Amino acid sequence: MPKLHVIDELLQKGIAEGVYPGAVLLVSVGGRTRYFRAVGCRCLVPCVEPMETDTIFDLASLTKPLATTLAAMKLVDEGRIHLDDPVDRAISATLPEDKKGITLRMLLSHSAGFPDWKPFYRELAGAGKQGLKSRLRELVMSEPLIYSPGKGTLYSDLGFVALEWFVERVCGGDLSTYLQRHFYGPLSLKRTFLWSSSPVPPFGSGEFAATEDCPWRNRVIRGEVHDENAFAAGAWSGHAGLFGTAAEVHSLVDLLRQHYRGDRDDCLRPETAKTFFSRDVTFGNGTRALGWDTPSRVDSSAGRFFSPNSVGHLGFTGTSVWMDLDKDAVIIFLTNRIHPSRANRKIRAFRPAIHDAVMTALGLN
Repeated sequence: MPKLHVIDELLQKGIAEGVYPGAVLLVSVGGRTRYFRAVGCRCLVPCVEPMETDTIFDLASLTKPLATTLAAMKLVDEGRIHLDDPVDRAISATLPEDKKGITLRMLLSHSAGFPDWKPFYRELAGAGKQGLKSRLRELVMSEPLIYSPGKGTLYSDLGFVALEWFVERVCGGDLSTYLQRHFYGPLSLKRTFLWSSSPVPPFGSGEFAATEDCPWRNRVIRGEVHDENAFAAGAWSGHAGLFGTAAEVHSLVDLLRQHYRGDRDDCLRPETAKTFFSRDVTFGNGTRALGWDTPSRVDSSAGRFFSPNSVGHLGFTGTSVWMDLDKDAVIIFLTNRIHPSRANRKIRAFRPAIHDAVMTALGLN
């Protein structure tokens, strides 16, 4: 029998050592759930509330693979765009000369040359309420590249702001509507959505895991996006803004798992899933797949036991998903580690430890 009590004990240790106030861990093998627990608290300030398995999390950068990349996969699958299409074919605005050679593949593999992050929210906060997202896109496109497109690799939020713009121009509507039509709706996901300041999501703040006691907004963030740039733009962006529960994240990931394995082909062709889940070495020998990451050879957040044929992603708020495509295992680990302060970075050492414990307990090491 799997030694699941070891996982229980480690999750409680994470609370005791201040890695996070609370967490939800969901593990499946072959699509079947083997472990699903909530521990600790979803809020500490201003009041203490217990974590529940259906708590809604700000998924942060899991927005990249589970929203923006997912839409790009569908458009590529339908032949409406191609990986090596330059973005200026869809974005009709006049682009700076250094951005005209950027392709979809470069954006997905973080090889377009954009800086990792910029505090655009400071400028957006002083602007009017209309056209904030358009202004964010203008700021991103006017930002000088730090290397020529395709000549390096740097994980970048800015690149995914540009990618969302590209995707929306191709699909002819907003990202949220497109995903609801093709993925979230058909999967009957009720607690997965892209945040917007208007309309307000149909959930009380008590159903969300709290994030930071934000010094910029002067309040504990709960039920609104933590990422400052997305918040200042008034809605989701290509890099942040997706909310969801562990079970519904699993539904999305399992959908991709099934398409990768060829068990179904109703949403995507298996070849498309395999292309996006393969490490892309077009622009170097990094660990990036298309919209996803793969395990690094040393000190991977996935731990020691995920096979090289795995994909995953992390979120700044304390979220992560890893999928081993050879062992057919999925680990979804959602925490509120930045509540009440982002200064808490203990999860960096804890993530690989919990992944190793799970894989060992299930005999997958």
